[in-house]
Order: sequence, then C-alpha cells, then structure tokens
Amino acid sequence: MFSFQWPWVLLAAFLPLLVYRLVKPAQLSQSALLVPFYQQLDTITGQRRAFASIRLSILLVLWLLLLSAAAKPVWQGEPQPLTTSPRDLMLAVDISGSMETKDMQLGQQMVDRLTGIKVVLNGFIERRKQDRMGLILFADNAYIQTPLTLDHKVLASFLNEAQIGFAGRKTAIGDAIGLALKRMQKRPEKSKVLVLLTDGANTAGTVTPLAAAAVAAEQGLKIYTLGFGADEMLVKSFFGDRKVNPSADLDEKSLQKIADLTGGRYFRARSIEQLVEIYQLLDELEPLPDEGKIVLPQRALFYWPLGLALLLSMAWAVIYLLMQYSPLTAHKNTKKAQDVS
Repeated sequence: MFSFQWPWVLLAAFLPLLVYRLVKPAQLSQSALLVPFYQQLDTITGQRRAFASIRLSILLVLWLLLLSAAAKPVWQGEPQPLTTSPRDLMLAVDISGSMETKDMQLGQQMVDRLTGIKVVLNGFIERRKQDRMGLILFADNAYIQTPLTLDHKVLASFLNEAQIGFAGRKTAIGDAIGLALKRMQKRPEKSKVLVLLTDGANTAGTVTPLAAAAVAAEQGLKIYTLGFGADEMLVKSFFGDRKVNPSADLDEKSLQKIADLTGGRYFRARSIEQLVEIYQLLDELEPLPDEGKIVLPQRALFYWPLGLALLLSMAWAVIYLLMQYSPLTAHKNTKKAQDVS
C-alpha cells in the first residue's frame, strides 16, 4: 500500500496560489512607446507568452514533485509478526595446535578439525537469525573475535577468517568461560548461553574450567560443551600404517562436569556428520517469539519524485537557453549592432 508519512507537507501545494492572490503585482509605467516593427513584435510576444506558459507549468510540476519527496512517500508491505529473541548465545571455538589434525572427512577429502567446524557453524549461525550471537576464539589465551550482534554475516565472516595458531598452541578452556562471563554479565539471566567446542584438555590460562563453571552457574550462564575429534585414524610410519587415537587428550570428564554444573549438556562429535546432528539438537534452544506484535515493512520512495524533479529542472535549463536565442533577442542584438555602426 502506498502512503505518505508526512502528508501535511502537501498542504504547501497551495502556497503559490496564495502568493498570486495576496501579493500585488509590480506597477508598470503608463508611458507609450512607438514601435516601427509592431507586427513582428506581436508574433514574438506570442512566442514569449508560450514560453512563459511552459515555464509556469514546469515550475508548478517541480514544486509538486519536491513536496511529494518531502512528504516521505513509502510503500508498505504486508504485516508480519515480530519474532525477536531475548537470547544471547556466545560461541567459544578452540583454535589450538591440535585443531590442525586432519581426521575429519569432508566429501572425498580429509580436512583439519577447524575447517570442519567452520562448515557446520556457518549453517548453525544462519539458522539462528533471531539470536544475538558472539564469537570467542581461544588457545593460549581467549579473546573476543566478535561481540554479541545480530549481524550474523559479520559473525560468519570473522569465523571463517580464524586460523590455527592465532592465539598460541595450547588450550585455555577456563579463560574462555571467564571471558564469556565478563561479556554477558549484565545480560538477562534466562538468555545467557555458551556453546564451547574443544578437542583437548585445559593446558593454559589463569582460571581452571571447573572454577569458571562454578561462577557461571551462580550468574545463570548455561554452558553446552562439545568434544570434537575422531577416535581413530591411520598414520603412516616406517613400519606401515597404524591406527592411533587422535583424541586421546580430550578431557571428557571435565567437559561433562562443566555442563552439569551450569545446567547444560555435553556432546561428543567424532565426525562432521555427528557435529551437524549436535548443532541441530542445539536448535531446540530457539525461544518462542513475542506474541501480539507485528511489523510493517516499508520501502522509501522519495527518490522517484526527487529524480523526476532533477530531470525536469535540466529540461527547463535547456528551454531557458532556447529562450535566449529567440527572435526577439536576435532582433535586439541586431539593433544594437546597427546603432554602433
């Protein structure tokens, strides 16, 4: 539906008429003038009157177009329910040295763990459009890669730019939890969630994971922990291929305790497919939308009358130039030349 947001501006359309009615015209001299080329002047005057009519019409249309643009015309779409979410969801991703282990199969090739995580998390971020989400990366230290935001494109972009070794080679799980607590300390209690993904044990940092989890429980931060990594992989050696457990360092007991203390859950993903399933389960965190609220999507249209006004003013400039080379002007220039000679 088309409408004006400031329709009262259109009342100014009558201002030129009021000026015409109320302002007295300028007084002209009553003295007579003998014109030897009256017939030519009469023809020229008719042309000038036509030009004056065109000018008046153009100015009136310009005035109406400018008023239409100033009245803020908009196109309103169909009413849509407002589905906002009060949830703050922070993602904490391990980028320690062990994340470069290539034990994840993606299609027909083996990729490192961080690459697999990026593929899965991009889909997870895209689905949770109504949550404020942030990103913490941790290794020797934990740091905020993206603060809580609704701009999920920026969040996904920063996630994809993460590289192994940016923050060292060790794993500071406790510091990652502590940083999440600091960033969400003033948020509503029911809305705070941390999804922490790691493939190892806490080997760095100033805070132990369980101590950080105890504080998180007090402040109402629910933590979902994910242990990631295959249970076995083939490694080539001098004596041939042998099977090893690349996830031997994963501290599942601590991750389970962290989840239990904060009211969350612990998940174990041994492949990209399992990680996808886990994040689909986490989608159950999606809150119910606010009821009774609707939003009317609007699209501004002011640039259409404004653009037409610009084109029309350019057309008027061309007409004005043509008026300068009208027969009357040419006659005046010829008369001046004869007087000089």
